[in-house]
Amino acid sequence: MKKVKLGIIGIGNMGSGHAGNIKGGKCPDFDIVAIADINEERLNWAKEQKYNEGITYFNDAIEMLDSGLIDACLITVPHYDHPRFAIECMKRSIHVMLEKPAGVYTKQVLEMNTEAKKHPEVIFGMMFNQRTNCVYRKLKELVDSGEYGEIRRTNWIITNWYRPQAYYNSGGWRATWAGEGGGVLLNQCPHQLDLWQWICGMPKKVRAHLHYGKWHDIEVEDDVTAYVEYENGATGVFITSTGDACGTNRLEIQMDRAKFVVENDVLSMDEYDISEKVFTKENQKPFGSPAITHKMPETDGENQQHIGILNAWADAILRGGNLVAHGEEGINGLILSNAMHLSSFLDKEIELPFDDELYYNELMKRVASSRKKENVSSVFADTTSVMDSTKS
Repeated sequence: MKKVKLGIIGIGNMGSGHAGNIKGGKCPDFDIVAIADINEERLNWAKEQKYNEGITYFNDAIEMLDSGLIDACLITVPHYDHPRFAIECMKRSIHVMLEKPAGVYTKQVLEMNTEAKKHPEVIFGMMFNQRTNCVYRKLKELVDSGEYGEIRRTNWIITNWYRPQAYYNSGGWRATWAGEGGGVLLNQCPHQLDLWQWICGMPKKVRAHLHYGKWHDIEVEDDVTAYVEYENGATGVFITSTGDACGTNRLEIQMDRAKFVVENDVLSMDEYDISEKVFTKENQKPFGSPAITHKMPETDGENQQHIGILNAWADAILRGGNLVAHGEEGINGLILSNAMHLSSFLDKEIELPFDDELYYNELMKRVASSRKKENVSSVFADTTSVMDSTKS
């Protein structure tokens, strides 16, 4: 059986995690044939792992892309370099899987998506592994079904990202504008921002309050409260932090005929026997409320995470199957985080779409005065500490 000849750019924590899954036989459609990393220590470490026989190692990613050895490339490098290497792959008709986030600012991701349109032969995917979680897949199915009317309100409190100061001290590029381009929104929360828009849609207005270095000695945000408005009048709140030692992860969606809650990786719902819009018009009791039935929606129980993303990508390359998340979709969650930053930078409400050039210029002001201690381009390791998305 034909296999995908895979190259990996960046054999840091995420890159090595993916390589380990492939070596362990969990992604049987791939053969790792090349690895690129400008950190010689990481390359030597990778050689000791013996991921595959006959792997060619490169200290220059472009040399690997020009080698003709690979069909597909997995990109697990610092955030700023995500679009750059994706574009280089596309220009060579090399299939791309990009780690989150899609980039740091929408201007560069728009350029990447424009390039992707020029290469329909390239299978371009995003590593949004939380979309494989049966709980969120079922929730999206229920929201999209139309059975429960329109969304009225969404609330996500995701504060179980606790990080001590030692985490930020572990690299001079961490939690800096020049190194990562942001804090909790760009490093820890891309999965939740993606799921939020994937399930609930994109808002039209964003007003956010960000605190920079509130709980840690860092220059980027570690505490966020954002308010959004949707086209249909629905509202939403997104709260996140890396400062809560005992945090919460709770998503709540209020609809016309139901309330959905995801907490502790469990989906529950309260279903109304009649739409609230109808009930409030017909009811004659001053303190009346519709009858409610509590339910636990059944899921398929599958949650394949990173392995599921990679196997779907291989299936799309070899057999025309479906991706879990198309690469072009990566911009949506980034729009949300950029809009939250811009709202804080300018201290005002931001309407979507916003001015991408304006955001870029505001970001670069902060990059210019960043205290990053080392050149991020010399660090070819993704900022995520382990394969578990809760450890970014």
